[in-house]
Amino acid sequence: MWQWVQNFFTYETTKSVLVKSWTIGIINRVVQLLIMAYFIGWVFVAEKAYQVRDTAIESSVMTKVKGFGIYNNSKVMDVADYVVPTQGASVFCIITKLITTDNQVQGYCPESEMKYRCTHDRNCTRHLNKPGGYGVRTGRCVRFNDTVNTCEMRGWCPAEIDYVNAEPMMEVENFTIFIKNSIRFPLFNYTKGNFLPTITSHYIKTCNFDLVNNTYCPIFRVGDVIRYAQQNFTTLAHKGGVIGIKIGWMCDLDKTEDQCSPSYSFTRLDALSQHNNVSPGYNFRFAKYYKMENGTEYRTLVKAYAIRFDVLVNGNAGKFNMIPTLINVVAAFTSVGVGTVLCDIILLNFLKEAEQYKAKKFEEVSDTELESRSDELYRSHPSISHDETLSADIGVFSIGQYR
Repeated sequence: MWQWVQNFFTYETTKSVLVKSWTIGIINRVVQLLIMAYFIGWVFVAEKAYQVRDTAIESSVMTKVKGFGIYNNSKVMDVADYVVPTQGASVFCIITKLITTDNQVQGYCPESEMKYRCTHDRNCTRHLNKPGGYGVRTGRCVRFNDTVNTCEMRGWCPAEIDYVNAEPMMEVENFTIFIKNSIRFPLFNYTKGNFLPTITSHYIKTCNFDLVNNTYCPIFRVGDVIRYAQQNFTTLAHKGGVIGIKIGWMCDLDKTEDQCSPSYSFTRLDALSQHNNVSPGYNFRFAKYYKMENGTEYRTLVKAYAIRFDVLVNGNAGKFNMIPTLINVVAAFTSVGVGTVLCDIILLNFLKEAEQYKAKKFEEVSDTELESRSDELYRSHPSISHDETLSADIGVFSIGQYR
């Protein structure tokens, strides 16, 4: 117990030992050089750790689509017909194909899906109170056409037949999308838009975005966007899909304002649906409601296949600040000490003279030994005062403790 108490009340201090070894010296300087190169090249130059960064970007997006298409060789469609929703938001759809069911009214009629084929009422009772189909099943088997019977349902009749063939509106490929984006970094109260100061109204009317010559034009041709996303327009027009238009703002506010400019990239957001036979592509339904003269309500149901565009905005801004600069400078100088730790490990464990180094580096001194050495030094060096001792290891004087 007493031994434990003695070991507990001890004090360790650093002892400097100068090792004249080419191997250790080269390793020490190389490690220090690598650490400093990392902090200068990566931390300060590449990552700009001397800046404070604002990643809470605030953004607004306004979109407009222009173009005319001929659907089913009979109907000319404009932007009010094929863009949903019509408010010009950051997420919008361009309809490419329609399957319509006209003059639906509330009533009883046979299901149109072949999975509800039946020969007796008992074939339909198993579908009661189960989801699916186009209405509420009644449990009866009724005539669908001259050759097939299906289960009866209650709902909007006649039931939709969505497996008919329809050709998409191929003119969509040449439609244009206008994107107006404004951003703000609240930490710096910095605002910017994707209209560069040099852009004129004439340029807006004549330009089309491309990745080489017109990288800042806010007018995007639909076919180009799909091509940049590495997709096939014909496939998307038939089945639908979701395309992402990403606008990136990476701004260094220590530079001039014209250096803070948007960069555009394009991707297929529902890429997994390309390889999935269950509900491939993108489609949705909507209805247009009317009333007959006698007050009976009826509707036109539309199943729309569309290319959905999601405009995604991301970014961050950085500006010089003294606090992160000081933190990283201190971290750099502190990390240089890693070289000392590595050299100590090699020195004390892997070199032939490891035991000699250990004897020089580690020394245990007790109060009794200190008093004994003090008396000897005082007798052998009368010119040295009692509270001065001579270190035999490094050959210098050190001031002792006042008693």
